[in-house]
Amino acid sequence: MEGGVHKAYKTEFKECLHLTWKRPYILRLAFSAGIGGLLFGYDTDFCSISGVISGALLYMRDDFKSVERSTTLQETIVSTAVAGAIVGAGFGGWMNDKFGRKRSILLADLLFFIGAIIMASAPIPGIIILGRIFVGFGVGMASMTSPLYISEASPARIRGALVSTNGLLITGGQFLAYLINLAFTKAPGTWRWMLGIAGLPALIQFILMLMLPESPRWLYRKERKEEAAEILRKIYPPNEVEKEIEALRASIESEIAEEGSVGEGNILSKLKKALSNKVVRRGLTAGVLCQVAQQFVGINTVMYYSPTIVQLAGFASNSTALALSLITAGLNAVGSIVSIYFVDRTGRRRLMIISMVGIITMLAILSGVFFEAASHSPKVGSDETQAFGNFTCPDFKAGGSILKCTDCLKASAHCGFCAHSGNKLLPGACLVSNNEVKGTCHAGHSEWYTQGCPSNFGWLALIALAAYIISYSPGMGTVPWIVNSEIYPLRFRGLCGGIAAVSNWISNLIVTQSFLSLTQALGTAPTFLLFCGVSCVAFVLIFLLVPETKGLLLEEVEKMLERDDYRAWKKRPIGQSNKV
Repeated sequence: MEGGVHKAYKTEFKECLHLTWKRPYILRLAFSAGIGGLLFGYDTDFCSISGVISGALLYMRDDFKSVERSTTLQETIVSTAVAGAIVGAGFGGWMNDKFGRKRSILLADLLFFIGAIIMASAPIPGIIILGRIFVGFGVGMASMTSPLYISEASPARIRGALVSTNGLLITGGQFLAYLINLAFTKAPGTWRWMLGIAGLPALIQFILMLMLPESPRWLYRKERKEEAAEILRKIYPPNEVEKEIEALRASIESEIAEEGSVGEGNILSKLKKALSNKVVRRGLTAGVLCQVAQQFVGINTVMYYSPTIVQLAGFASNSTALALSLITAGLNAVGSIVSIYFVDRTGRRRLMIISMVGIITMLAILSGVFFEAASHSPKVGSDETQAFGNFTCPDFKAGGSILKCTDCLKASAHCGFCAHSGNKLLPGACLVSNNEVKGTCHAGHSEWYTQGCPSNFGWLALIALAAYIISYSPGMGTVPWIVNSEIYPLRFRGLCGGIAAVSNWISNLIVTQSFLSLTQALGTAPTFLLFCGVSCVAFVLIFLLVPETKGLLLEEVEKMLERDDYRAWKKRPIGQSNKV
């Protein structure tokens, strides 16, 4: 399915370590550009897009009652960054081709830094949303530029592993976000610290990128050939430099003769040229599919709202929810390390297919777990509720359908559940939800639930959640960005990368803007089951439409896609892709 097993690919990870040790300049390029992934993971995820906002939301609810009362406002605070990222990714595609990869990353850092400062100082939720838009602009540009920059500055045989460092830094950013969330849980202005400190990695990357060169492939295309050659001499061993320069020269001269130089014509004419090209259409089909599938398998649902999901699993405390979410973020980071080892050994396509099998299985299990948890929800006791006097939930006073905890949390009035102090699975009280009632409940040594109900299935939900992340991270979490960094012709790489990134962010926006509403309308179990069904469809499409690009020169990928007998699922001829 993925092509023959080549001897050259049995030691890619060792080769990556060997090359970066001998030529630390390569690692410096990859790490500095990859900090864009750290920004991505810290504030939004892609791709896992999640991070700090998921924890900050828990504390915004306490400071702003409008946030606590409105699911739509919570979703808007999260998803406005995604909306900004859609614009940033689209603009970034044009800017990458016009002004280069380096300047695009610098602008992304500046926008992110401004957004972080605005969020940290926001007096009202509306200003937080404004800051989120700026952050989104920056993250959108960085999300498609960082892997592109790394890909164009990497030797082919370790390109996948180096682009995976961007994925590692994304998941590392998520893990860092949860650590910082925990560190500031007791500090005054908790959520302000969580959001404001996000500007620090943006500032660090801005400084590092000022000291790095432009992409050698972009420079060569812009007739700055000597600058490009000088960078390639720092990347490749002396005996390989001239071959690489010659391959680059032949490829670019062929492209210029066929299509014209980068930036020629307006963006609409360039888009029309791109879509009339068979290679671009095939590449975009695969690239956009991978990006859309990355979002619709539900990962951002899991990571954006993991503290809330943990509470739905029966863990009431904000700090407990954040601590357990930290474990899931850590597993996501571990999965990215696994990807670095396997992506050039196993192949991009096979890794995604294996990942999808695990994702589908775990989503089905999660759906079953939450169904069982809802079925065994603690009952609401009349005596327990009446003991709180005037704090009784209005819907419960009116009589009717509030029979158990899940009914209480779905009440039209904003209500919460105060669990039994001795055994949280025994009948508890359904009460009005506010800080006074919460304090009264805690004073009686009881737990206060507003997002989920007490359950004996909580740990099972967390195990399934962890297994889902372990399945997702090495494959669907990292590989779509690798595929999109290497599957397009150079002349359209910025444009197509921007289109694919926009598709990723639009999909992200749809998922994040709808998840909590879907959960309220359908229930948690049916929502996960819905994502399971979507993942099954994605599995079939990836199998049919996404080719293997392992070990191919960027120029060789184009030749593969233009073949008349091209079929994504066909094995590649043994001798086709063993070049560096």
